[in-house]
Amino acid sequence: MSWFYRQVIRPVLFNYDSEDIHDRTLGTLARLSRSRLGIEALESFYGTAHLPVNLWGLQFPNPVGLAAGMDKQGVAVPAWAAFGFGFSELGGVTWQAQPGNAQPRMFRCVPDEALINRMGFNNGGAETLAERLRSWKASGFWPKHPVGINLGKSKTTPLEEAAQDYAKSFSALRDLADFFVVNVSSPNTPNLRQLQDREALDQILAALQEINKRGKTPTKPILVKVAPDLSLSALDEILELVGPRELAGIVATNTTISRPISEDADGAKIYAEAGGLSGRPLRERSTEIIRHLYLESQGKVPIIGVGGIFNAQDAWEKITNGASLVQVYTGLVYEGPSISNDITEGLVDLLARSGLKNLNEAVGIMARATASAMAA
Repeated sequence: MSWFYRQVIRPVLFNYDSEDIHDRTLGTLARLSRSRLGIEALESFYGTAHLPVNLWGLQFPNPVGLAAGMDKQGVAVPAWAAFGFGFSELGGVTWQAQPGNAQPRMFRCVPDEALINRMGFNNGGAETLAERLRSWKASGFWPKHPVGINLGKSKTTPLEEAAQDYAKSFSALRDLADFFVVNVSSPNTPNLRQLQDREALDQILAALQEINKRGKTPTKPILVKVAPDLSLSALDEILELVGPRELAGIVATNTTISRPISEDADGAKIYAEAGGLSGRPLRERSTEIIRHLYLESQGKVPIIGVGGIFNAQDAWEKITNGASLVQVYTGLVYEGPSISNDITEGLVDLLARSGLKNLNEAVGIMARATASAMAA
C-alpha cells in the first residue's frame, strides 16, 4: 500500500500547493467520517496490528499517533482511528479564532522528505472546536482510541496574559478529550517560545491545573510540547516543573527553526522560507532530546516522540531512546495513510527479534546502554 501511494498517488498530490491539497484531503475525510460505510471502508483497508500501550490510565491500541497540525479543527476525528492510528492529537487550537499567517505558508522539500510551515495557529477558536467535538460525540462516531488536544496562545494575547488565554481554551475543552498538550514551542506565533521559560510556563501550568482539579471528574493528563532548538539546560528547567505542576509528560519535539545545508538550488530556496522545519532533517535532534529527557528524568516522565518518523526503524529509535509513544505528521504526507499499520507491524517484528515481551520493555534501552557506555 505504501509503495502504491509513493509511486502513484503522491506524485499527483504533490502537483498541488501543499496547503491546498491538505485542505482538500481533510474535506474528503470529513465527509467519509460522517458515513458508517466510509469509516468501515477505511478500517478494512488500514486495519492495524494490535500493540497496546497503557499510559495515564488510557489504553492506546498501538503507539503510533497522529501529531497536532493535521486536523486542527477536528473535522475528521473518526477517520484517524479508522486509518489505524493508536491515538490522535487535534489542534493547535487557540482561545480566539484566527486566520493564521499569510499564504503561501506551507512548503515541501521533496528530496529531503521535509516540510516547512508557518501556519500560525489558523483555527476557528476553542469554543468552535468544543461545539464540533460535542457533535462528534453525539453522532456515535467518536473514536475508540485516545484523543488529545493541542493548546496554543492566541496571537493577539500579550505574553503576560498567556496563562489566562490557555486556561480559557482548556476550560472550554477539558471534558471533551483524553489528554492535553500545552504548545509553547511553535515558531510561528511571535514570541511564543518565550513561554518555555520556567517562570512563564509555571504560570500557565498552574492556571490549567487549577481548572483541572475543579469538580468531581478525574483530572486530565497535561503535557508540554518542547522545541528542538532549546538548550539541554532549558529542558532541565522544564523537567523541574513535573512534580510541582503534576506534568503528565513531554512531547518532543516541535518543528525547528534550524536548517540543513542543501547543495540543491531548489532545496536551498525552500529552506530560505521562514517557518518550522519537520521531517527527516529533524530526526536526529528530536531523538537526542528524547534521550536527554529520558535519562535526566530517570525514565519517570512519559515522552511522546515526534520528528522524522517515516518507518518502524525510525519509531524504534525514538522508543529505545525513551519515548513511550510516537507521532507522525510529515511521515504521513510522504508515506501515505498506511503508515500507522506499516510502523506497528514493523515494531511487532522488532520486538520479537529483540526477545522483548512488550513495548514497555523497549522504552529507553538504547538510552541506558549509551549512558552506561559513556560512563565506563
